[in-house]
Amino acid sequence: MDLFDRLRAARPDDWRAYVAHPFVDGLGDGTLPAAAFQSYLVQDYLFLIQFARAYALAIYKSRTLDEMRTALSGVKAILDTEMDLHVRLCAGWGLGPSELERAPEGRATIAYTRFVLDCGQRGDLLDLYVALAPCVVGYAEIAAALARRPGGISESNPYRDWILEYSGPLYQEVARSARANLDRLARLALTEARFDDLAETFGRASRLEADFWSQGFDVLG
Repeated sequence: MDLFDRLRAARPDDWRAYVAHPFVDGLGDGTLPAAAFQSYLVQDYLFLIQFARAYALAIYKSRTLDEMRTALSGVKAILDTEMDLHVRLCAGWGLGPSELERAPEGRATIAYTRFVLDCGQRGDLLDLYVALAPCVVGYAEIAAALARRPGGISESNPYRDWILEYSGPLYQEVARSARANLDRLARLALTEARFDDLAETFGRASRLEADFWSQGFDVLG
């Protein structure tokens, strides 16, 4: 197993709470209330701003030019690809980028993004990328699974564009690169004594991702 699979195997309940969340099921079969998805998109836009800062922190923490370039690719994936998807989808509800940026951050948004930033500030690159991994790799795995479901990417599913974006080759390569980067860092800095701490970080990040899904339902009352 690569490091990502080892971490997931070490925290199966946390991972399942994230990837098998009712929000995810609603994306796959198209039954997720539109208001919940819209709320999620706004918060995820704000979430991505903080994650871009996390990758910028990774540039600062990098020891080599190759590590800096890896972190830069993460910044670019967020700013040039993921955020564009959110702007495009939100435009259908009459929400522009300036309105998205002015929206208040939800508590789950703050909890997860600041957790990631704190992991990066206190630790090294491996700590930071492990905290990012449930999001980066998880979205690719979730979307790929939803794309395989009957009707998941049918024209009738209102969340087809979201699934296609994260199941598509561009984002799938982002996830593969993230896994390879974890393994490279592990070869340099992982000891068995340290693994339990990293697994705890991974589990907490997965639970915070599940909380982020749940936050989307808050708008429904």
